[in-house]
Amino acid sequence: MLDLDKRSITYLPGVGPKKAEILRKEAGIFSYEDLLFYFPYKYVDRSRFYKISEISGNMPYIQLKGRILYFDTLGEGRSKRLVAKFTDGTGTIDLVWFKGLNYVKEKYRLNTEYIVFGKPTEFGHAYNIAHPDIDSLDRAEQVAKGLTPFYNTSEKMKRAFLNSRAIQDLQYTLLSGLNWNLPETLSPDVLNRIHMMPMAEAIRNIHFPESAGKLRDARIRLKFDELFFIQLNLLRTAEIRKSKLKGILFPTVGYYFNTFYKDYLPFELTNAQKRVVREIRADMGSGRQMNRLLQGDVGSGKTLVGLLAMLLAIDNHCQACLMAPTEILATQHYATIRELLGDMDVKVALLTGSTKKRERDRILPAIANGEIQIVIGTHALIEETVVFAALGLAIIDEQHRFGVEQRSRLWTKNPQVPHVLVMTATPIPRTLAMTLYGDLDVSVIDELPPGRKSVLTLHRYDNKKALLYDFLRKEIRKGRQVYVVYPLIEGNEKLDYKDLEAGFETFKEVFPEYRVCMVHGRMKASEKEEEMRKFVSGEAQILMATTVIEVGVNVPNASVMVIESAERFGLSQLHQLRGRVGRGAEQSYCILVSSYKLSEDTRKRLEIMVNSSNGFEIAEADLRLRGHGDLEGTRQSGEGIDLKIADLAADGQILQFARDVARDILDEDPDLLSEQHRILNERLKILFSKKVNWGMIS
Repeated sequence: MLDLDKRSITYLPGVGPKKAEILRKEAGIFSYEDLLFYFPYKYVDRSRFYKISEISGNMPYIQLKGRILYFDTLGEGRSKRLVAKFTDGTGTIDLVWFKGLNYVKEKYRLNTEYIVFGKPTEFGHAYNIAHPDIDSLDRAEQVAKGLTPFYNTSEKMKRAFLNSRAIQDLQYTLLSGLNWNLPETLSPDVLNRIHMMPMAEAIRNIHFPESAGKLRDARIRLKFDELFFIQLNLLRTAEIRKSKLKGILFPTVGYYFNTFYKDYLPFELTNAQKRVVREIRADMGSGRQMNRLLQGDVGSGKTLVGLLAMLLAIDNHCQACLMAPTEILATQHYATIRELLGDMDVKVALLTGSTKKRERDRILPAIANGEIQIVIGTHALIEETVVFAALGLAIIDEQHRFGVEQRSRLWTKNPQVPHVLVMTATPIPRTLAMTLYGDLDVSVIDELPPGRKSVLTLHRYDNKKALLYDFLRKEIRKGRQVYVVYPLIEGNEKLDYKDLEAGFETFKEVFPEYRVCMVHGRMKASEKEEEMRKFVSGEAQILMATTVIEVGVNVPNASVMVIESAERFGLSQLHQLRGRVGRGAEQSYCILVSSYKLSEDTRKRLEIMVNSSNGFEIAEADLRLRGHGDLEGTRQSGEGIDLKIADLAADGQILQFARDVARDILDEDPDLLSEQHRILNERLKILFSKKVNWGMIS
């Protein structure tokens, strides 16, 4: 191996300490390998030379061959610019520079043939090219052969002369210095199975494509490589955890579970809930640590399944905790669980940041001596003062709101590693789940409890407000309540979106006979709680809010959700908000209000919401429309996916293939200790050794 991951970018000819610092900060390029894996985001065909006489205003990029007739410096101060008159014999065009004027003047000579490349702009009745790429004719083979790569660069990089072209030159310097040869990353048996281009050829063609076909093949090989090693790492981590981490054995299904199931269950479990409970029971009775992701749409009954799992823990002389991301959600879980348990003799406590000192002084010793069996709370549960007697099950709600590191601090609270159940109401597309949670076992609740009607979703334009107000008034007269959600807190003239405060005043004017309350993220917790209380108790009929209500408010009497400026929200967010209604037996409505001016993508997004109530379909559509980087939570999930070339929305087949190959390799050689798999082991170390192995924790 050439140890390219250990060779500092500082020592590449043409870089040096100053540029190296900028490459590190702006592009995350520390080593030779980082540079080679800094891939272009697009390509422009430079095989053709245009004539100046052919230029028109709608050309994206052009390439010319000719000479500079003269230079002229125009303007003063900030508007000072250098203009070169360039000709190819069919006409003239201005080349313009606003920076590095002296450098340009010294570098390029008059009446010498050059290749010029750039974006033409119409100015008056003439064309110019600002900051063009200029090369001497002897570089034609390198720069004007065909597909030219374009690399992402920041303003700081450009100011340090590290524009896309400079990155391309550095790639050329590096690859030619390595004689265009690179070590293979895959073992011979994997290469034989996948029938793809060797790594050296793929890297060469991603940066300097010989043809469109070779570029396509290079992209497929590099995508496979990226996804294969992620899957190999996840699957191996899961195997190691299963074999090394002994779980607390829960052999008994006893008094608490059976009593609740027979006498307190509010309704017959759906088949999906029964299936998930069986999976959880099997995990907890296996002697291995459970590490399970429970996915289910809003209102599918995840909390009830979680409670049954907690009662199993209590039956086996252990405690259970449930950690929620917000106080509102923790308080609501506490109320729901207390209500479900009725008069059963189970000690449940709530612990959040606003739990009073006197209350804490009572709760903490009772957790430490095991008297309290179920603790529900927020981040307060991971404070050092919280000590459990025997924590056997940790349930984490809304996974993406907690960093992996925060979650791991729960496990340090116990001599034995507790079972882990991660619950999420954000349906995760299959490709994303395989990459984000590929080391967790996945359970899905894909049925709604009996008696719940699907929410009727409508799209309305904001110039038809009078009709909307009439509809809301009719619903409130029937005794229902209404949510109205806005994307912004304060007006922003540039965005021209209806803001919450203006909306609050309007609704008070339009509905003087009803109580209107307001909640947003900038309010103090106590103010927020008081406003929420008015709505939950039925004192207020209309709740105006920003997306703080997206997670976990349960008001069965609220039957209408109005989402203002619905075009501002992503699909998953709209779906989460819609899940706040439809919790009672009455027909519920979600009304998406938008302006007439909508992009094609936004129109599609709103159509999907109107036509589908399946969270998984919606999540898949969201992934296709927005790409994985924008999906809520994927960036802050502890080990967010930082994919360099693969695209989870488009590369599902490559991902599945990569996972299958990785699984086959591990079935043959679980620890990758054979001689032929040593190369895979080495590669995994290079890619993942810098990261803490949180996978062993959750």
